[in-house]
Amino acid sequence: MDYHDLTTLGIAFGLGLLVGLQREKANSELAGVRTFTLIAILGVLAGFLSRDYQNPFILPVLGIALTSLLVAANFIKIKVFTNPDVGQTTEVAALMMFAIGAYLVMGDRVLGIIIGVSMSVLLYVKERLHGFINRLQEKDLSAIMTFAGISLVVLPILPNKTYGPYNVLNPQNIWLMITLIVGLSVLGYFIYKFVGKKLGIISNGVLGGLISSTATTVSYARKTVDTASISKMAAFVITVASAISLARVMVEVGVVIPEKLPVILLPLMVEFVVMALICLGMFYSINKDSEDDTMPEPDNPADFKSALVFGLLYGAILLAVAFANEEFGDDALYVVAIISGLTDVDAITLSLSQLIKSDALSAVTGWKLILLASLSNLVFKGVMAGILGTKQLVKWIALTFGIAITVGIFLIWLWPSSWHF
Repeated sequence: MDYHDLTTLGIAFGLGLLVGLQREKANSELAGVRTFTLIAILGVLAGFLSRDYQNPFILPVLGIALTSLLVAANFIKIKVFTNPDVGQTTEVAALMMFAIGAYLVMGDRVLGIIIGVSMSVLLYVKERLHGFINRLQEKDLSAIMTFAGISLVVLPILPNKTYGPYNVLNPQNIWLMITLIVGLSVLGYFIYKFVGKKLGIISNGVLGGLISSTATTVSYARKTVDTASISKMAAFVITVASAISLARVMVEVGVVIPEKLPVILLPLMVEFVVMALICLGMFYSINKDSEDDTMPEPDNPADFKSALVFGLLYGAILLAVAFANEEFGDDALYVVAIISGLTDVDAITLSLSQLIKSDALSAVTGWKLILLASLSNLVFKGVMAGILGTKQLVKWIALTFGIAITVGIFLIWLWPSSWHF
C-alpha cells in the first residue's frame, strides 16, 4: 500500500471540503460541499490513472467530461430558474478543484495545497474585496497603476549592469530603490485608509524598517511639506523604521555567524532597546497631543518626484562609497563603515560578518563597525529628512536620532569587551 497516495487522496478530500463548504455557504446553485469533494477526488483519480497507465489522454478526457457536465448544468439552470445566477465563479472553482486534484499527483503537492487554500480564502473574501474596490477613488487607482508601471514595466527592462566611474551605477538597482519608495507610499496610504490611523503609522514604521528605512524617511519627510501638523507622526514612523532596521541587522548577523552572536548581540540589543523606548515615548506623546490626532490622506500616494530625487541621491552616494574604498582600502574599516552605512547598512553588515566568520576580524571590533554603520545611516536619514521635510520634523528627528546616536557612540567607546552573553 502506497501511503503517499493515500495522503494525497486525503489532502484532496480536505481541500474539496474546504472549498465546497464556502460555496455551499454562499448558496451556490451549481455545486456544494459534496460536489466539490467529489471533483477533487476525481482530479486525484485522473492523476493516478494517467500516471499508472502512462496514458496522457485520460486526464484531459476527464477534464473535458467535467466541463461538459458544468455546461449542461448551466443550460438546465437557465431553462428551469426564472432569474438564474449567470456568474462563473463556481464553475471556474470546480475546474480549478479538478486541476488541483490532478496536480497533487502529477506535480508539487505543497504548491497544490497552497493554491487550494488560497482559492478558498479568495472565495471567502468576495464581499470584502467588492467593498474594497467600491471604496477606491480615482487617485487610488492612479497610485496602483503608477506603482504597477514602474515595478512591472520599467524595472524588468532596465539593464542589470554597472556603469560609470568605479563601475557601481546599476540602473536596475537604483530603479529598484525608486520602486520601494513608491511602493511604501502606496502601501502606507492604503493601510491608513482601510485599517486606521494609529495602526497605520505603526505598520508603516515596521514595514519600512523591514524593507527600507531610508525609503520610509524620504516618503514621510515629503508628506510633512504639505501638512506640517503631522511632523511628529512622521518622525515617529521614521524612528520606528530605523529601530526595526537595527533589529534586521541583528538577524542578518545571527544567520551568517551564529557562533559569534553572543559577543555581538548584547551591545546591539542595548541600542535597539533605547530606540524602542524613544518610540514608545513618542507614541504616548502622539496619543496625548490632540492637535496631532488628524493625519490627512496624501493628495498623491504615489509621489514619483521625491522617489526620483532619492534615486539620484542614492546613485551619488554609491559613487562616494566606491571612491572611499578605492582611496582608503581594507585597513580603514571605520571609514568604510561610516561611508558604506550611508546608503546600505545590510551590505556593510554582511561584508563585516563574512570577515568575522573567516577570523580576519574580531567579533568585538566587528560589532562596533556594524553599529557605527547603523549610526552613519541615521545621520544620512536625518540629513534627508532635513532636506525634504519641515523644520518641525527636523526638530523631532534631531531629538530622537540625537539620543540614539549619542548612546551608540558611548557604546562603541566605553563598552567593555568582556560584556557579552
